[in-house]
Amino acid sequence: MILAAGRGERMRPLTDHTPKPLLPVGGKPLIVWHIERLRAAGFSELVINHAHLGHRLEEALGDGTAFGVRIAWSPEATALETAGGIRHALPLLGDAPFIVVNGDVFCDADFTALRSAAADLRADGALAHLLLVDNPAHHPDGDFHLAADSRIRADGQPRLTFSGLGAYHPALFANLPDNNPAKLAPLLRNAMSAGQVRGEHHKGCWIDVGTPERLAELDCQLTRAG
Repeated sequence: MILAAGRGERMRPLTDHTPKPLLPVGGKPLIVWHIERLRAAGFSELVINHAHLGHRLEEALGDGTAFGVRIAWSPEATALETAGGIRHALPLLGDAPFIVVNGDVFCDADFTALRSAAADLRADGALAHLLLVDNPAHHPDGDFHLAADSRIRADGQPRLTFSGLGAYHPALFANLPDNNPAKLAPLLRNAMSAGQVRGEHHKGCWIDVGTPERLAELDCQLTRAG
């Protein structure tokens, strides 16, 4: 699943008429980088949610045929936040574990490895596997602690930043009411307290494309890389 329902307030005025995941970097929309990486890792069926200017996303990406995938759309009348959006999409995602990618980050993570991690999730075991990254300048305090046994904890030092990429078992979201906004962090912290969240430290490229300045920086990097 690719999360694409955010309004992108910090990116205005760029997002007044264009959904943030459709903003171009390195010659193509940000979300297309994700789609291509997912396809290369063997994912052929994607779910994408949307709210703000969602019709623009559907017009640009269609059913995914042009990208070698099948896209199922999960529209939201108003943005349901991360956990609420995933809960709303569960009928499309099915009963097996799945991976979720924030549509407004750029990352060179190995989706094949994340797929393998998803296969190890169980309703009565680990419910999530998160990719954590070094704390960026705009988020110096981080989010969670990665312990030596690969479990992720809400407390402890040092702390790393959640990348917005993770694998989840649908049981993590099963008790949420549908069509209600819900944040992901409280669900994760509750599962962490039960030792049900694992993860790894991704040390490659990761950029939170949250401001016009960071968008321009990423565009320059990708353009130089060719």
